[in-house]
Amino acid sequence: MRTDRRRSTAPIALAALALTVVAAATGCVQGDEKAADVPKTATGSLEELAAKVSCEPNVSTDAEEIRQANCETKDGTYVLSTFATDRGQREWINEANDYGGTYLVGRRWVVSGDEKVVAALRERLGGDVETGTSHDGHTGGGNGGSGTGDTGGEHSGGEHSGHS
Repeated sequence: MRTDRRRSTAPIALAALALTVVAAATGCVQGDEKAADVPKTATGSLEELAAKVSCEPNVSTDAEEIRQANCETKDGTYVLSTFATDRGQREWINEANDYGGTYLVGRRWVVSGDEKVVAALRERLGGDVETGTSHDGHTGGGNGGSGTGDTGGEHSGGEHSGHS
């Protein structure tokens, strides 16, 4: 039996094209101008990270596994969290994502705040943006109850302080 090689490579070519389109749509293509504008992801203690974004941190949680501070700067209001371990950070993010919200994620740190605030801080801290989905199917990122650390919301930054 003879197989037609042209026919067998068509699905592979289509799959490669589809991956390229998906990567371009999500900003995962090298040379993307927005990706080029993002600095190398910052590292450091809660105080060092806060200093990089001109925040005078108001520490609300100071535990061995997590430290959190409320920040208010020209960019807006947000919560800066640092973690003792990568695993602790990932567990916290997984739980926080259930409440919705927008998160800027670096190595052992997370900023939770309004989508615009997170975008502004990313220009100085680098990191990756993650968006959670609330249980009711609405994504967070707005004010009040979004899980973003905004004051006045039922899911403001203080609720996440128990995550480890």
